[in-house]
Amino acid sequence: MNTATILRLLCLLCILAQTTSAQPSGHETVSLFNGKALSGWGPMNNAVFTVTNGCIHISKTSGWLRSERPYTNFVFEAEWRALETNYNSGFFLRARLEGKPFPTDVWQVNLKESALGSLMKGSKTVVAFPTTPGPRTPPMEWVTFRMEARGTTLTLEINGKQAWQFEQFDAVSGYIGLQAEGRPFEFRNLRIQELP
Repeated sequence: MNTATILRLLCLLCILAQTTSAQPSGHETVSLFNGKALSGWGPMNNAVFTVTNGCIHISKTSGWLRSERPYTNFVFEAEWRALETNYNSGFFLRARLEGKPFPTDVWQVNLKESALGSLMKGSKTVVAFPTTPGPRTPPMEWVTFRMEARGTTLTLEINGKQAWQFEQFDAVSGYIGLQAEGRPFEFRNLRIQELP
């Protein structure tokens, strides 16, 4: 092979590599919040949510904000911070719409200061976290939660470290929700990747 043929083959390989890597996998991570408006979300039970400085802001209200459509298997990531002490909120996963001010028997990853990261079903704690007492997350500090729901398995990572894995997650499909429970919070960088 001469030099010109080798160069053409290399160019062809580069073009093929770029075309192949640009093909969508069908399960991309997408943003659930554009930082400007609550499009794609719906307030439930008179909860008040606003957009401030690129964040979803919860004032002192009760209720929840839900995704516009339900999800089944997914990775949901979000950054949050409490704005004062004695904070309390949560992420609802595979939530139904029935119930006031919160969905009946909803699965919740707790954002309560004294039980941060615990898993609840309705008002019952199913997975207590942390397992040993330690320093609490102070207000105004951003925290990243990564929740993966796959079949009956639910996993939580906090700031990149696995907190727990639960094998009896019995909700099949439902909405992603942000709980408002009378304390101010902010949420940003809400992303979801649907899984097969």
